[in-house]
Amino acid sequence: MGELPTARVNSSPPFSHAGVDYAGPMNLIQFVGRGQKSAKHYIALFVCLVTRAIHLELVDDYSTEGFLAAFARFASRRGYPSDVYSDNGTNFQGAARELQQSFSTLVNDPKLQTVLANDGVKWHFVPPSAPHFGGLWEAGVKSLKHHLRRVIGSSTLSKAEFTTLLCKIEACINSRPISALSDDPYDLTALTSGHFLIGRPLVSVPEMSVLDLNTNRLSRWQQVQSMHERIWRSWSHDYLHSLQQRRKWTESQPDVKVNELVLLKNNLLPPSKWGLARITEVHPGPDGRVRVVTVRTAESTFKRPIAQICRLPIPPNS
Repeated sequence: MGELPTARVNSSPPFSHAGVDYAGPMNLIQFVGRGQKSAKHYIALFVCLVTRAIHLELVDDYSTEGFLAAFARFASRRGYPSDVYSDNGTNFQGAARELQQSFSTLVNDPKLQTVLANDGVKWHFVPPSAPHFGGLWEAGVKSLKHHLRRVIGSSTLSKAEFTTLLCKIEACINSRPISALSDDPYDLTALTSGHFLIGRPLVSVPEMSVLDLNTNRLSRWQQVQSMHERIWRSWSHDYLHSLQQRRKWTESQPDVKVNELVLLKNNLLPPSKWGLARITEVHPGPDGRVRVVTVRTAESTFKRPIAQICRLPIPPNS
């Protein structure tokens, strides 16, 4: 296996090195009301190559101008990236040319040279017919498309409703635990992508669950809330499943350790809420392998099989 690109392993501010791709189309109406015709819209997915944080922007159309508007909103909130990686879509190629022309004009102005010294964006295109070069953001697009299509289906949302849903989804994905924040056995907090973005975990606004209510009785806002909950449950389930590596029986896997911070499988948690626990005791079987552990949460201590726990992506002391 080859080494990771330099942009993915060197320390840098969030979104200094970003990958971008499109998802969609999604049929949306301009606003709620009679006689509104739906139109195709797209989602621009920006992925930080270092922290794996994501940023979602709604794009009006599949054009260079539409992407430039989304890129301006992204850069205004996350800061200008130094390097952007994308596929060879015509909209991205046009955006790269226009950005280069804009920067060259501004940089030639002596009054702005100092201010714009670090504002140049270098665009990188993956080779044609080689989407695996952009596997990090391609995987994000694939997951986002799958859950959006399965949950939204034939429903038609307004641009405001869909933008709200995208922001909620963005917070959920950026809330996923990466590693333990400390070795303290009583500390149940984990490092997340949100820590790199705002210095603390990203949490969702507390809301009553509407999944048990009749769909026909939901208001439009409750429908958006229901979509958010269903996307959270399906995506978090898939994410926890991906953390459980299943190797062949010919390969041994390291056992979990006492005081290790782990994730508990729980499909009933609200959006952006993860079941974190510390292992307080391991219970080896007759063959010496650990298949049952005792874990401590913020509320209680209990036993769980290792099939119901997930190790964090970055192991302790790595």
